[in-house]
Amino acid sequence: MRKNVKSFVNLGLTGMALCLFMASCSNDDSVFQTPTDPTSPTDPGDPVAEVATIMFTEGGAVDDKFTAEANGEVGTKVPGRVIFTSTDITQRRMYITQNVSGGGDMPFNSFDLEDTELKKVLNDDGSIDLDGSNKKDIDFTFELPVPDIDNGEIVYSFWTTTGKGDFRDATKRAALGVGSITVKVGNGTNPAAEVRSFTEEQLFAPDVNGNTATFFSLLNEEVYKINVGREFRNFWDFGYYYGAAGVSKEDNASFSSAQAYDASFGFPVEGLKPGADEENAATETLNEMFFAESTLDADGFNGVTLSGDLDNIVKSDVQKITNLAVGDVIEFVDNYGKKGLIRVTEIRAGTGNLDFIKIDVKVQP
Repeated sequence: MRKNVKSFVNLGLTGMALCLFMASCSNDDSVFQTPTDPTSPTDPGDPVAEVATIMFTEGGAVDDKFTAEANGEVGTKVPGRVIFTSTDITQRRMYITQNVSGGGDMPFNSFDLEDTELKKVLNDDGSIDLDGSNKKDIDFTFELPVPDIDNGEIVYSFWTTTGKGDFRDATKRAALGVGSITVKVGNGTNPAAEVRSFTEEQLFAPDVNGNTATFFSLLNEEVYKINVGREFRNFWDFGYYYGAAGVSKEDNASFSSAQAYDASFGFPVEGLKPGADEENAATETLNEMFFAESTLDADGFNGVTLSGDLDNIVKSDVQKITNLAVGDVIEFVDNYGKKGLIRVTEIRAGTGNLDFIKIDVKVQP
């Protein structure tokens, strides 16, 4: 059955690669160039398609446009255009998020340039590197495939930054934006938002050199080694440690926010904080996260299915929780105001590189 949609959708590899390849070969070495007008008909009798366009100008302009829609059908592609113009601000990165059916803003970087000459346009965190452009005028049109969902909206958000930004905080080192283009599919009504659930996540006790997978990201369900540093610190929400000699010796199995981790654990871990030579090192921040014991048991944890089921969690003022045991359920509020639960399912006690904790997590989208 054919679905009629209003759509803005992901940057397909073919369209993205073609546009960026053309840009990289241009005389002024700009990553983002104004391409041939995609609305121009190939035949004088053809109708002119309207291109979904968002436009931001530093200081504001009468023709700025912060939201847009486009018409299309599932399985086809439509053009989308992003125009960001600055005079004094230097735009260094572009961030794109995708929110499907109200399920929460997620990093959008579904274009694989790994095996092409264009690998340099993607930073490790998934943002688009604008260093190859003139950093002042971005005018980028690309082909957008239309995804297949039954009903609801898909919202894509775009913004640029003056340095390393944050997919969950568009205000961090903001340059221009945020603009959004919305896909409406079927009746356009989003279902009730469900919690995001992660099971059997395994975090290891920290290594002094940061070589163990110790930090968890609620953004993408990844467990990170601390020494990956640089691009991924904004992703880390909390880390695991097991109390050792020093200030933490009575803590045993424990969680701490990224921000409070060094103070909680009692030992500096290599890679947790930026080196002096890193981008934005002087102003880098780590995520806060606040914990409290929950009154829920295993059945109560299993019964949480909708985002609204977590609304009654109250933010504490404590950024670590200690002496964890199997079966414990912990409430949390993260750096971005999202509420959730952690259930401890297994602990291998100790401070060795192979000692760990296993958890299940539920968090609002």
